[in-house]
Amino acid sequence: MADADAVETEPGRETPARVAADLLVATKVGDDPDPQLATLAGYDHDDLAAVRDDRRRALAFWTNLYNAGTQLLLERRPALYESPLRFVRFFRADAVTVAGHDLGLDAIEQGILRGGRSRYGLGYLPRLPWPFERRYRVDLDSRIHFALNCGAESCPPIRAYEPDRIDDQLDLATESYLEGTVDYDPGAGVVRLPRLFLWYRGDFGGGRGIRRFLRAYDAIPADADPSLRYRSWDWSRAAGRFA
Repeated sequence: MADADAVETEPGRETPARVAADLLVATKVGDDPDPQLATLAGYDHDDLAAVRDDRRRALAFWTNLYNAGTQLLLERRPALYESPLRFVRFFRADAVTVAGHDLGLDAIEQGILRGGRSRYGLGYLPRLPWPFERRYRVDLDSRIHFALNCGAESCPPIRAYEPDRIDDQLDLATESYLEGTVDYDPGAGVVRLPRLFLWYRGDFGGGRGIRRFLRAYDAIPADADPSLRYRSWDWSRAAGRFA
């Protein structure tokens, strides 16, 4: 995991990106996260101007907050994850407060990082926005699916994302996850994929887009056009899986 000191700072004051990274580091090493939580809650929209205006800062900030929020919920409210109603109770529970707004994991992932898309409908349906999400939502970068950890065994491991390195880090996270989870069988003409490719099929541009994505990361050969098969997802609770 990256050293939090490498995250962007400004003289005399920690930037929002740095505070989000520090919060994530605190969940890793067992430090008290409350100072960072209080700072995030106390921001106003002017404090977050760079998060709204700069794609790299936004991706790093919200990805780190999502992953930190997951770890905090798993530690403080584990019963929500184990509930049969996990998708309502865990993913919609308040995870962090930013600028006075309580945010759940769904709000961060679906409303902001996925640019206002529903978790249902295989990535093709819009999410009904609320003003905070609409103000901060980011143009979708499908690589975020390999950076977000929701606490399940099948999720990718966590690292602290840095604005100045976010694209290289997302490429590394994507390559690493695909290398360990994609199984191409040239004889059968089939590639077996993590189930998130099915859940968010539209985020990758459908079947053709998925194949282009796999080729771009050398998960299948450049001339391959396999059928897609999706692995089951292991929802076993797995806290603290840091890269």
